[in-house]
Amino acid sequence: MLEDPDALAARIVESEDFVRNNRTLLLGILAAVVLAVVGGFGYYTWRGQQTQKAQTAMFRAVDAWEADSLKKAMKGDGRSPGLVTVANEYGSTKAGNLANFYAGVAALKEGKYKDALDYLEDFSSDDYLVQSRAYALMGDAQLELNKPKEAADLYAKAADHNANEYFSPSYLMKEATAREIAKDNDGAMKAYDRILNDYPAAQEVAEARQFKARLQK
Repeated sequence: MLEDPDALAARIVESEDFVRNNRTLLLGILAAVVLAVVGGFGYYTWRGQQTQKAQTAMFRAVDAWEADSLKKAMKGDGRSPGLVTVANEYGSTKAGNLANFYAGVAALKEGKYKDALDYLEDFSSDDYLVQSRAYALMGDAQLELNKPKEAADLYAKAADHNANEYFSPSYLMKEATAREIAKDNDGAMKAYDRILNDYPAAQEVAEARQFKARLQK
């Protein structure tokens, strides 16, 4: 089980020869490993700093947003940046991503529908309720931009994104309305039927039945 001393000595000599003959290559590999470790540490340190800065700025901007001071929320107050800066400069952080949602809602309230659409398109969430809401808000922006078909598709997307009895019926009502505006009565009927068939206990059922009957006349 023990290594033969002569064989071991020969292996050591071979290893030394290999190191001597490939010194430049081995130093290059070592340098690459060190740079990767240092670079990774530097990146995570920088990422942590960016996240902290984004969260601080986001906190103040959301305060203004909740107070309905939309201009201050969007542009900042001179001491701290607003949602626009947070979204643009810290978009890779969670706070920067969320800033896109708040900025989209604020732009929608201000009547800046194209801006609202741009911000909301850059937002994504693992929370299916929030993501569904973002799709519906994008639909609102498209409807205001006189694009009812695109709006209807987004409302349908909101309704289908982890469909549930609490929010999907209202999104389907929005879809049906947008399809009627787009002169797509068949599509509107299908949306009303989905409410009636899939969500019979929803509060939108009576209205959906009434609007469907109107289209059938």
